[in-house]
Amino acid sequence: MQAPPSPRQTPTLQIHAVRKDFGDRHALEALSMTIAPGEVYALLGPNGAGKTTTLNLILGFLTPESGHIEVADVRVDRDPLGARAKIAYLPETVMLHPTLSAIENLSYFALLGGRRLDEAQARALLSEAGLQDEAHARRAAGFSKGMRQKVGLAIALAKNAQLLLLDEPTSGLDASAANDLSQGVRAASRRGIAVLMATHDLYRVKDVAHRLGILRAGRLLTERHTAELSAAQIESLYLELLAVDGQAA
Repeated sequence: MQAPPSPRQTPTLQIHAVRKDFGDRHALEALSMTIAPGEVYALLGPNGAGKTTTLNLILGFLTPESGHIEVADVRVDRDPLGARAKIAYLPETVMLHPTLSAIENLSYFALLGGRRLDEAQARALLSEAGLQDEAHARRAAGFSKGMRQKVGLAIALAKNAQLLLLDEPTSGLDASAANDLSQGVRAASRRGIAVLMATHDLYRVKDVAHRLGILRAGRLLTERHTAELSAAQIESLYLELLAVDGQAA
């Protein structure tokens, strides 16, 4: 993992004391965090902690009760489309056109975003995202989940976004596919893209993230630099903070 970005850089993502309620339930309570250009931030927490709610607020799909979010100096509440134009989003399950090849899928989605790619550019992006050369011209119908995730990451890279959001990116992937996806995340970081990764995968956090935050019941319990912790220490910290009545949440 490369060195973390300079803290003096203007953050790409700034979340200012955001609260989100669903009826009587507080999904997020005064959440504040920042991510610098090129920084990979892992947001950890059990189901229901507020990770997906956080992503949806950043994307402008939800409106907070209080606080606000800025993406590359654009306030999401004031200009949701402008902020979204600076974001690439990789969901847990990437949907591709099954009859199109990886190159054709990438070119199609890039064109929807206003960028025209030639074959050489498409192949370069797919390789950067970790997809093997022999799969570039294959139809997506036979792709594994890991291969679809890599095409999705290539689509995100093609957008030239400043912020990349990942929702459980390694869920359901074997170790080899998860490692390939981690390499793609590092490629995004090297481009100066800020990355927010909502995940349960504690092992990948040490492998790919510069910082981590642990979220429980809508509250950010702690933030730590991963360079200061071993993988075992990250696991112990997570279990300690999420322990409820002697069991992990």
